[in-house]
Amino acid sequence: LAEITAVAERYLGPSPTHPYWAGAVVLAGRGGTVALETAVGRAVRYSDYDAATGRAVEFPPEEQIDATPDTVYDLASLSKLFTSLLVVQQLERGRIELEAPAARYVPEFAQGGKQDVTVRHLLTHTSGMPAWIALYRQPDREAMLRALWAVEPTDAPGTVYRYSDLSLITLQLVLERVTGKPLDVLLAEELTGPLDLTRTRYNPPADWRPRIAATEVSRPPWAGLDRGLVWGEVHDENAYAMGGVAGHAGVFSCAWDLAVLARTLLNGGEYGGVRVLSERSVELLFSDFNTAFPGDGHGLGFELNQHWYMGAMATPRTAGHTGFTGTCIVLDPTTDSFLVLLGNSVHPVRTWRS
Repeated sequence: LAEITAVAERYLGPSPTHPYWAGAVVLAGRGGTVALETAVGRAVRYSDYDAATGRAVEFPPEEQIDATPDTVYDLASLSKLFTSLLVVQQLERGRIELEAPAARYVPEFAQGGKQDVTVRHLLTHTSGMPAWIALYRQPDREAMLRALWAVEPTDAPGTVYRYSDLSLITLQLVLERVTGKPLDVLLAEELTGPLDLTRTRYNPPADWRPRIAATEVSRPPWAGLDRGLVWGEVHDENAYAMGGVAGHAGVFSCAWDLAVLARTLLNGGEYGGVRVLSERSVELLFSDFNTAFPGDGHGLGFELNQHWYMGAMATPRTAGHTGFTGTCIVLDPTTDSFLVLLGNSVHPVRTWRS
């Protein structure tokens, strides 16, 4: 545990040229015990970035904000886990079928040759769709949806593993059609509310800003939009263009809330007397649906056995995910342990961590 803290602190320095992150929070536990909870560095350090010199502009020392265990981070792609859990809940309730084509629920999705893409393909990133398209370049939400409908798979569904934001955006639309509720409302009603995750939500209010870690100075050419310092709003351009609520990105949270989520899943879907998933459904999160693609193990929503970030915790049933902003969660059911790592490694700019 001391080594974990030392590594987190080491990345505050040259890694190898610039700091890997401005700050980070680490929380680890086994069973019902929190073994480590620590914060290092700054949640907010830089106000701007000068591309000509490659130097960052720091806030005055009195305006910089330390990272604390309660700091809220933009989770980036960890948001995909919440979307996936909401889908699995609907699988339980019989409103969605795993092997059903997504077009059963969103008929427009069948355009572009996607009629055979199933819910399982979307949850396991085997849809054959491209990884990403620049939806934020569209003028409005309806145009974004038309662009998504027009996407053509580059491979037949089920024949290739390709991590795709588009899969989780599609699942958002499936959920919204099936339930008649927006994704942020579903998140609050079905997960964060029942589990009392009070610091987990889309679009955090303005008064949360002093407790939120800043992300990137967003400016072309390294970013898609010219927004200046992104702080308190979602970093991902497509999620931002979608109003901050998207299936692939947009959720903000803190280490403790993610620890509660981890314990809920390791407990078989229950925490504090509240059950959000059945044990059978939780088992689907830790079961590999991608045995045809060695090295790309995937449960429903969760990556499995990824040594590159799970390290010594990696086993065939170890589940987790990473996020572009510098976030990570790992759950190991074989040892009943978890680790949450939240950093702002794109602060001040994504290229520094290269």
